Amino acid sequence: MKAKIFHLAAPIKDIETTRAFYGGLLGCTQGREAERWIDFDFFGHQLSFHLADLGDHTEPTNSVDGKDVPVRHFGAILEWTDWHALADKLCAAHTEFIIAPYIRFEGEVGEQATMFFMDPSGNALEFKSFKDMSQVFAT
Repeated sequence: MKAKIFHLAAPIKDIETTRAFYGGLLGCTQGREAERWIDFDFFGHQLSFHLADLGDHTEPTNSVDGKDVPVRHFGAILEWTDWHALADKLCAAHTEFIIAPYIRFEGEVGEQATMFFMDPSGNALEFKSFKDMSQVFAT
């Protein structure tokens, strides 16, 4: 069985800052919304955000390629040129990165461009790209 579109729901603190971040900065088209939730077309997938009381807490990390990667994160795999364009846009917007854009596993199986940053509600995002898309699931 293969899904055509992936759906993910995540908590947010505020709808307007979420709209500005995902719709404005990332350029995602907004879908439906109600008083306590908002949907976006997240690179062809449905992303739903629901208002929630979010306390201040730290999220666990794992070391990957010598960097602390947030365990709970989501994102998208972009075309190589699109990833670089987004990285440039985020740098120009003075985005505070958890892990700044770089090439991970350089010269190895699974070589990829990656970057991590938080949305305004503290949800960690990773955007990555592969020059060779056959490497996405390489072992």
